[in-house]
Amino acid sequence: MFTPEYWQSRYENQDTGWDAGAITPPLKNYIDQLGNKDLKILVAGAGNAHEAEYLWKNGFQNVFVADIALAPLENFQQRCPDFPKAQLLHTDFFTIQQQFDRLIEQTFFCAIHPELRAKYAQKSHDLLAPKGKLVGVLFNHDFGKPTPPFGGSPQEYENYFAPYFNFLQWETCYNSILPRKDREWFMILERK
Repeated sequence: MFTPEYWQSRYENQDTGWDAGAITPPLKNYIDQLGNKDLKILVAGAGNAHEAEYLWKNGFQNVFVADIALAPLENFQQRCPDFPKAQLLHTDFFTIQQQFDRLIEQTFFCAIHPELRAKYAQKSHDLLAPKGKLVGVLFNHDFGKPTPPFGGSPQEYENYFAPYFNFLQWETCYNSILPRKDREWFMILERK
């Protein structure tokens, strides 16, 4: 079901209800406090990549955008025409072989099938350099349906991440956008 063609079709049909249209406050606030603009950052399962756009326009030049569908990468490139094409990765997250200082998570974890969550946690660990961090937002809500977004609970998620990460911040999001209020969980996890 979750093939490149499936996701391409969702973008072509504008069936992208998860897309807030801009970077959301939890990640904007996190990025705003980053002092080192040389960090190598991956936004995986990036969709229209509003987080990468915000990073790029704020002087982070070592940003990589990955998505399995081509349409969102093209959308991003139209908005950021000077973004290096070599840093746009039209690929499956699980095949990426580089290392990064930060992985930014925004709606990707909830888009993959729940059976892949343990593999996602391990792959995130493998993609991070020593002391690298996985930062982002997960849904603290069960949507109760067999299609994305897939929600869950922090207790469930903790089981996936605990073998690979130290939990620096793991708490309810205090600054979610209104449609997601009280349904988001913020994390800063450091690679073990």
